[in-house]
Amino acid sequence: MIASIRGSISFLFVIANTIFWCMPLYFFALLKWIPGFGETASKVMIWAGENWISGNSIAVQLFTNLQWDVQLPAGLRRDVSYLVIANHRSWVDIVAVQHALNRKIPFLRFFLKNELRYVPLLGIAWKALDFPFMKRYSKDYLAKHPEKRGEDLAETKRACDKLKGKPISILNFLEGTRFTEAKHAKSKSPFRYLLPPKTGGIAFVIEAMGEQFDSILDITVHYPGGAGSLWDLFSGRIQKISVHVDRIAIPQDMLRGNYFGDETFRQNMQAWIHEMWLRKDQRLASLT
Repeated sequence: MIASIRGSISFLFVIANTIFWCMPLYFFALLKWIPGFGETASKVMIWAGENWISGNSIAVQLFTNLQWDVQLPAGLRRDVSYLVIANHRSWVDIVAVQHALNRKIPFLRFFLKNELRYVPLLGIAWKALDFPFMKRYSKDYLAKHPEKRGEDLAETKRACDKLKGKPISILNFLEGTRFTEAKHAKSKSPFRYLLPPKTGGIAFVIEAMGEQFDSILDITVHYPGGAGSLWDLFSGRIQKISVHVDRIAIPQDMLRGNYFGDETFRQNMQAWIHEMWLRKDQRLASLT
């Protein structure tokens, strides 16, 4: 009963926080299209987005006993760009990553499924803040509609083009989906605590924007008591979250290549990311 009450209060606080900060964001999203107001409007919208994240963190701290273990590398900056990658256990991962990095690096954006643009309140906000939306097609769908092949990559390129030339942070969950034991078994993953990483998306982002990135921020999110849902977070059932961030330089030979047209380059990219995933798996093993 206490957990349900706590969860309801936390959830209502987050809803109120979302509505409050969406109002100025929507207003300045309209001003963004007026000549001469674009840059100022974008800065105000990011300010509103960062305050929204801070408000959500406050709600969790006020109404739960959650403990954070956040380990960040020294020297993070807000005037350079980062490619952020992370393992994916739960929707809580996004809250954890935002909490750990808010106002320490440029405002964090992440790739969203196209269907999420219709989420009430947040869909419009994500669009106004230039979050990249992705259309993903299954192999079966592409077999029936071959004319759609390549559209997802073209959409990625358009999203990346909009973000060029300014300090940004792009988050990519390389596993592509949340970890479950069933998915782990089905994928025949060589890792104990991770699904195999999907390298095509990150390779395309590096190809499109690699020279802009200062480095990669490799995030390992761990739930000592087990991962849970957002409701578990709001109701206090998640007791502790560990967020460990490593900064990794992007090798020069990974910045120049054609992942989809050069077999040697593709194998080298896959091997490089595989090594990162091995280290992440070892870190999770040490925390479990």
